[in-house]
Amino acid sequence: MADPKKTLTPAEIAEAELTGWHQDGETLTARFASGDFATGLELVVRIGASAEEANHHPDLTLTYPEVTATLSSHDVGGITSRDLDLARRISEHAAALEVAPAAS
Repeated sequence: MADPKKTLTPAEIAEAELTGWHQDGETLTARFASGDFATGLELVVRIGASAEEANHHPDLTLTYPEVTATLSSHDVGGITSRDLDLARRISEHAAALEVAPAAS
């Protein structure tokens, strides 16, 4: 298991192959095309539940018609395995709702 307090290199982040996610400095960001506000809100609710369970909280923006999620481990000033794990979970929630990553 990866050390949850170790910041990851860009190569380690790329190796995770997180579809729709991109690194922007010390954060990971993805946009999801929910198509409507109600679906976006449901995605936010599911992300919130997973964030609470993991005790790791993303920055979320809900607009019509998309959700933006930004992850970073603020306590260590970068991206860690905790961010990769939550990014995977967020992508799973989006897929379950048939919400695709938004075009860049």
